[in-house]
Amino acid sequence: MAGLWDRTALLVAAGQRGRWLPQQLLLSAALRTLKHVPHYSRKHLMVSRNLGSVGYDPNEKTFDKILVANRGEIACRVIKTCKKMGIKTVAIHSDVDASSVHVKMADEAVCVGPAPTTKSYLNMDAIMEAIKKTRAQAVHPGYGFLSENKEFARCLAAEDVIFIGPDTHAIQAMGDKIESKLLAKKAKVNTIPGFDGVVKDAEEAVRIAREIGYPVMIKASAGGGGKGMRIAWDDEETRDGFRLSSQEAASSFGDDRLLIEKFIDNPRHIEIQVLGDKHGNALWLNERECSIQRRNQKVVEEAPSMFLDAETRRAMGEQAVALAKAVKYSSAGTVEFLVDSKKNFYFLEMNTRLQVEHPVTECITGLDLVQEMIRVAKGYPLRHKQADIPINGWAVECRVYAEDPYKSFGLPSIGRLSQYQEPLHLPGVRIDSGIQPGSDISIYYDPMISKLITYGSNRTEALKRMEDALDNYVIRGVTHNIALLREVIINSRFVKGDISTKFLSDVYPDGFKGHMLTKSEKNQLLAIASSLFVAFQLRAQHFQEHSRVPVIKPDIAKWELSIKLHDKVHTVVASNSGSTFSVEVDGSKLNVTSTWNLASPLLSVSVDGTQRTVQCLSREAGGNMNIQFLGTVVTEGQEICVIEAMKMQNSMTAGKTGTVKSVHCRAGDTVGEGDLLVELE
Repeated sequence: MAGLWDRTALLVAAGQRGRWLPQQLLLSAALRTLKHVPHYSRKHLMVSRNLGSVGYDPNEKTFDKILVANRGEIACRVIKTCKKMGIKTVAIHSDVDASSVHVKMADEAVCVGPAPTTKSYLNMDAIMEAIKKTRAQAVHPGYGFLSENKEFARCLAAEDVIFIGPDTHAIQAMGDKIESKLLAKKAKVNTIPGFDGVVKDAEEAVRIAREIGYPVMIKASAGGGGKGMRIAWDDEETRDGFRLSSQEAASSFGDDRLLIEKFIDNPRHIEIQVLGDKHGNALWLNERECSIQRRNQKVVEEAPSMFLDAETRRAMGEQAVALAKAVKYSSAGTVEFLVDSKKNFYFLEMNTRLQVEHPVTECITGLDLVQEMIRVAKGYPLRHKQADIPINGWAVECRVYAEDPYKSFGLPSIGRLSQYQEPLHLPGVRIDSGIQPGSDISIYYDPMISKLITYGSNRTEALKRMEDALDNYVIRGVTHNIALLREVIINSRFVKGDISTKFLSDVYPDGFKGHMLTKSEKNQLLAIASSLFVAFQLRAQHFQEHSRVPVIKPDIAKWELSIKLHDKVHTVVASNSGSTFSVEVDGSKLNVTSTWNLASPLLSVSVDGTQRTVQCLSREAGGNMNIQFLGTVVTEGQEICVIEAMKMQNSMTAGKTGTVKSVHCRAGDTVGEGDLLVELE
């Protein structure tokens, strides 16, 4: 498995005609994606690209001041639109978020408590006090936290403060899965067969499941985000699922009520964005494909969906609007559906707030949904008719998380962003984020780093731009999921549109293992690695007062490098002419060209006309370096070096996850028992 780059290192030794020289180059091919975040300053705080063809009328008065009851990227996103509308903003924050980007962006900021969310961002008393103190006229809740909390909306109404969202009736009706399903049926919306009441105990759950027919979905009535949700295929799993889901629902939502419905196997998750006003008008703003999920949480979204035809799209949109009108919905909201292989669609739930993935809808329609929510909250009618809503181009969103994709497709990671650059220099890229270099990803909040969105005239262009954006995204200091995101968007099944909510488990039944290099990619990597190594050595020769003896003699015309890729040694011969290296790899000759800006974390390289972006993660004075290219860094079980003893090759592997800090031996050295050979950090 020489091409499996989640567990592979390159050991490169420079030599002339096969003779090993003292210096060695350690290269870890990293399949992570990078990201470029602009440097934030008081003069210019950039969160994302402009939002399409949005018009902001300075004469249309809404609110003087809005408090944003959230944090992170969504708080920044709301503040950005408020600034464009000439509205002053108030940020709330916990004590650990005092220096966060959303706090810097806002005109005012109020601390509402310590780090735990229950004592800060969910602390209604403290938030209400902040509203009174700052005299904010309205509150935008973002998503999560108090965005679908009817008690919070009631508290605001009691103080004559406008809640930028639907009224309490809609929040309550759609927030309860049992009530929302009954309302959907009444509005003639397709619903999943199931039990319409509250399940009392495990034995009743078994009886209902048998009547519906296995498999069934057991889910929390007040749930969301995959919590309190279990699939059961038989009686025993139903009993266990009832017990576990009710416990999870009680701890997550303070409500242990459960419902049971038919589980639609291998469905797509497709949702319709709706927009309603206080005058009885409602629109559907096309669909979003959200089928790429792990643990019932979305990872990659796009708009529109490859799967829907115009007739199905219209039917879904009209049913979504019918439901919105049935509850007199006035704001932006989302009606979620499960769609089977025959394009039958069934109502899943309605989210009475702004969705995480709303940017892809903004990209293809040109609307600013936050602006529309603010206008509606002020009482203005919608500015558009259904016939005015276009589908222009294609948009894809990847949720970039601080998490390890090799563990259950993503277990949270914490740390400080030592280096952070978003790829906003590329065309068709939008990034919604709320962090900057030095920001902490803590245990207290969601580990999302950003939402990376690319837009193109068609799906192919949008996906190619996403691939480039991921390759140019620099994230250092935390483990991140760019490796997984990149593999998903280039996967042949995804590219063809052959997807379902089981995509990840189907494609990676044994878990995500990283990128399998093709022969062409392997040769490109070997050529780039050898060129980069020689480029560093050539640069070292020109340093003034450089006391270290260079590895490569100044008059050498060709360099023969022995590169160990997993378990195979490759002899590579490199020569250069200006900025181009000619590299012979396993009988093939490749030309590698770059500006060779070795001080940059990103290096754009052309290999026989194919453009690649690599990152130099670290480089030591002795020549050892880690680079990132469609792979990952050193990890458990990875071969670090080989020791020959009694004509036997003894492989030394890493005993724990880490990055190679330094190598204390050279090829050909004699080593003794207890000698320090390789140091990890």
